[in-house]
Amino acid sequence: MTDRGEGRHGRLGMAGAAKRARGLAEIIDAVCADDGLTRPSLQGMHPSLPSARSVARLVETFRAVLFPGYFGATRSLSEEALRFHVGASLDRLATRLTEQVRRGFCFTCRERQPADCPECDRRAQEVTDAFMADLVTIRRLLATDVQAAYVGDPAATSPAETILCYPGVFAVMCQRVAHRLSRLGVPLLPRMITEHAHALTGIDIHPGAEIGEAFFIDHGTGVVIGETCVIGRRVRLYQGVTLGARSFPLDAAGKPVKGLPRHPIVEDDVIIYSGATVLGRVKIGAGSVIGGNVWLTHDVPPGSRVGQRPARPRVENEI
Repeated sequence: MTDRGEGRHGRLGMAGAAKRARGLAEIIDAVCADDGLTRPSLQGMHPSLPSARSVARLVETFRAVLFPGYFGATRSLSEEALRFHVGASLDRLATRLTEQVRRGFCFTCRERQPADCPECDRRAQEVTDAFMADLVTIRRLLATDVQAAYVGDPAATSPAETILCYPGVFAVMCQRVAHRLSRLGVPLLPRMITEHAHALTGIDIHPGAEIGEAFFIDHGTGVVIGETCVIGRRVRLYQGVTLGARSFPLDAAGKPVKGLPRHPIVEDDVIIYSGATVLGRVKIGAGSVIGGNVWLTHDVPPGSRVGQRPARPRVENEI
């Protein structure tokens, strides 16, 4: 015979389960609603989206190709075997890149086709071919970045140390790759590459930023470089530097107007020390030094030295 109390609790349990099921159904309806947060392919767009996991693998392949002999299996190969391995890595890179570029194009494809899209396939192949032809230029720029890191940091014992250990070198590599893909018109994927580096290093560089040769970010954590920044040659930044926008012009609907130049221009041979914030379309003249924790919203002539007022001892009873 069932205990009366047990039966009562059992009935309450069934009622509670039914109530919970109704609540879950409401939550499911809300989560799957067309409110801009649901996966685009479920709203009639192409089902293929770039994969974050595949992007991470792609970045590692880029690193192995751009710095041969430092990462992956290439570390233990002879010079002759290294050439064959790099060739195989380049072939693998082209295949993986074509697929992720295709997915990026499919993300914004006007056809919104759930099946294969020949136009996206064609564009992905063309972009990949153009990008692969630019790899030598990207590698040349990275060689100047590595040398700048070695020369600019007294703690660096060799260029190899900066390649293997410095987060700034890794973040700049990702940005240079992403920047070229962005210039080739690839949607979504460039930002995914730089955000992968951002997550790993704390360095946030937009793919749209234009960066000259021999660029060095020392330490790096907290550095932010905006989309329309223009950075010259031999520029050095330290941790916590922000090259950001001061304001966002709005359109008639009250939304920010996109694509306008709104970030700083940093000319050649500029040093910006830790914690400095430079906002707006201001120009920092060549050879200038911006001190730590400076807040800057106006142009600076070439050769300037900008810093905070020096600290002084507090006088007792001073108001």
